[in-house]
Amino acid sequence: MNTKHAILLFSVMFLLIGCNQKKTGDNLDSLIERRIDSVMSKMSLEEKVGQMAQFTIDVIGKGGNLYRSDEPFEVDPAKLDTVIGKYKVGSILNTANNRARTIQVWETTIRTIQERAIQETGIPVLYGIDSNHGGSYTVGATLFPQAIGMAATFNLDLMKKGSQVSAYETRASNIPWTFNPTMDLGRDARWPRQWESYGEDAYLNAVMGNASVIGFQGDDINKIGDLNIAACVKHYMGYGVPVSGKDRTPAIIAENDLREKFFEPFRMTIVDGKAVSLMVNSGIINGVSTHADYRLLTVWLKEELNFDGVIVTDWADVQNLLSRDRIARDYKEAVKIAVNAGIDMVMEPYNLNFCPTLVELVNDGEVSKSRIDDAVRRVLRLKFRLGLFEKPYWSIDEYPDFGSEKHEAAAKAAADESITLLKNEDNILPLKQGVRILVTGPNANSMRTLNGGWSYSWQGEKVEEFAEQYNTILEAISNKFGEKNVRFAEGVSYNMAGQYFEENPPQIQQAVAAAAGVDYILLCVGENSYCETPGNLDELTLSENQTNLAKALVKTGKPVILVLNEGRPRLIREIEPDVKAVLQLYLPGNHGADALADILSGDVNPSGKLPYTYPKFEQSLLTYDHKPSQNIDGKMEGAYDYGAQTSVQYPFGFGLSYTTFEYSNLSVDNTDFVSGDILSVKVDVKNTGSVTGKEVVMLFSSDLVASITPDVRRLRKFLKIELQPGESKTVELKLPADDLAFVNEKGKWTLEEGEFKLQVGNLVSNVNCTKTKIWDTPNK
Repeated sequence: MNTKHAILLFSVMFLLIGCNQKKTGDNLDSLIERRIDSVMSKMSLEEKVGQMAQFTIDVIGKGGNLYRSDEPFEVDPAKLDTVIGKYKVGSILNTANNRARTIQVWETTIRTIQERAIQETGIPVLYGIDSNHGGSYTVGATLFPQAIGMAATFNLDLMKKGSQVSAYETRASNIPWTFNPTMDLGRDARWPRQWESYGEDAYLNAVMGNASVIGFQGDDINKIGDLNIAACVKHYMGYGVPVSGKDRTPAIIAENDLREKFFEPFRMTIVDGKAVSLMVNSGIINGVSTHADYRLLTVWLKEELNFDGVIVTDWADVQNLLSRDRIARDYKEAVKIAVNAGIDMVMEPYNLNFCPTLVELVNDGEVSKSRIDDAVRRVLRLKFRLGLFEKPYWSIDEYPDFGSEKHEAAAKAAADESITLLKNEDNILPLKQGVRILVTGPNANSMRTLNGGWSYSWQGEKVEEFAEQYNTILEAISNKFGEKNVRFAEGVSYNMAGQYFEENPPQIQQAVAAAAGVDYILLCVGENSYCETPGNLDELTLSENQTNLAKALVKTGKPVILVLNEGRPRLIREIEPDVKAVLQLYLPGNHGADALADILSGDVNPSGKLPYTYPKFEQSLLTYDHKPSQNIDGKMEGAYDYGAQTSVQYPFGFGLSYTTFEYSNLSVDNTDFVSGDILSVKVDVKNTGSVTGKEVVMLFSSDLVASITPDVRRLRKFLKIELQPGESKTVELKLPADDLAFVNEKGKWTLEEGEFKLQVGNLVSNVNCTKTKIWDTPNK
């Protein structure tokens, strides 16, 4: 009996006798573990190493070369024989030629791969893709707002629903694994992946990421069903705060912040959400390449959290240890460093020499067989959890709701709640029917800018080809207010064939002339699409052309409504005072323009809140949870003034509504507390306006005195509610006392005796911890 037939026989045996097995460890299923034992007992070293390898699909495509395939795409049997037959590779990723594919092409492609893998080894291939805001690489898939927009909803139910729809439509594409959600804290406005994050706050990232993981995976990680997929939380960790602001460059993070803010969202998604895989930060933290960091990968994750999932590299990051970070003499040493640090699967993605290199390292005794077995066990565990041994591929006919109206309606609802009203001078919004509107600006007539990167291609440059059935802002406004009432003149346009920041020669006077005879100017500005390193910038201020366009339109005397469609907050201080209204769209997806039109007309009441601090000056980048010394009112007495003051455009959590809300009767049931207590915080919220509205009730805390300087405030809980005009609700937020702990200078979680201020809306209540607790374990 060969290895393949032995694996298939034992898989069927265990499936028949073990339907209701007890679990071992925190999350492990005893049946799955015995099936893994059986499979691994029949595997050669070469087969085990193959399970740790992941290559991009162009490596097996017909024609072209390693980096590009012929169109229409087809798998090359000879190349597949090399990848699967010779090297026994266990995982493939990505889409061919950086282009979205139909579900029919996906089904044919993955069926071909799986049939060859089963024939060769009896072990199915694990296929992975980036489903960043829906089925990003599948034609006809539903696209939601990007993560930063989902964060702005402050709605965990919408976040979970979005990931459920994404899981369904990714699974419909025969792909069971997504490299999402992105858990990086977006604490630097310059960073080009800001829009892939849930903003600057650790708690918001944690709960949004947790909701996403559960939406992707479902409730039982050992039986991730046909409607769900495996999540991969990324990029572990500290990726979003490079000193330079540029992608994949080093970060310097205080040890206590590393544990308290950057690790905590990952901890929650692993411990509570049960994420089954994790991708590593491409950069460097405190001088150590994260892909080489045994402490962060093995000690913090596998030992402290008992993480039993797969740790996968990011794209080509083992090679980067050699060619970029220069911590390895050659490729062999780079592989050794990464695998011994705790990497389980290497996203190579082109170099097939990875497999013989790792085999050689094992045979030379430089990587232990136990380390290989641990990694392979994790990879096989994920494949069993996904049911791939029983069902390695499936029919698109099993997914009739792919791209359905109800899925599209969920994306539209998310876009509705993400858009954030930042200014509404003289209540200029909503607009009445019959008004005449000039729609202008480089983002006014583009689906590409509404979606951003990771949309049908990596940089989003192919969006117009695939999203023509949806409305641009111009089209949505014309539909809502009538074509005869809408004029269009771009004034400034992007060079769609160039880099994201390139613009064509401006035609500002055309836009100024078009403003004659209109009642309002809808100025749509921001950024063209980009992703990762190509999105790096040198200047955060809105482009000169767009700024000049705004100034010229303001001079017409017509009220200007500024629409921001951007992946990160571009500075607008030169034009913001002179416009009448400001709306932040972020990257709202295919339904973003319709959502904007509904908000402008008053059919939808805006309820989004900023998930980051909107900066005013590039040299005054600040997060809301800064230290007291970063923003001091008044001056020191004496000869020297060491005070600092920082001005921001809009604060974290800010967002206006067409109605007003009144907070009253704040109460806390346990004003004197100790570790382990639960504080019940209640507040009455009333809609005092004339229209129905949604309000995000946020609970902040401030540690008034601490042994190390505390953050000025921290978000601890929130709940989004809907109120009819005149309606009141009592909102209860349960706050575990241990959530008020911080990590001290020795790396220990600490809840100190003393006073804390709790704030909800404009109301404040002080509470008192009566006894200090310092945790002996690394995590609370």
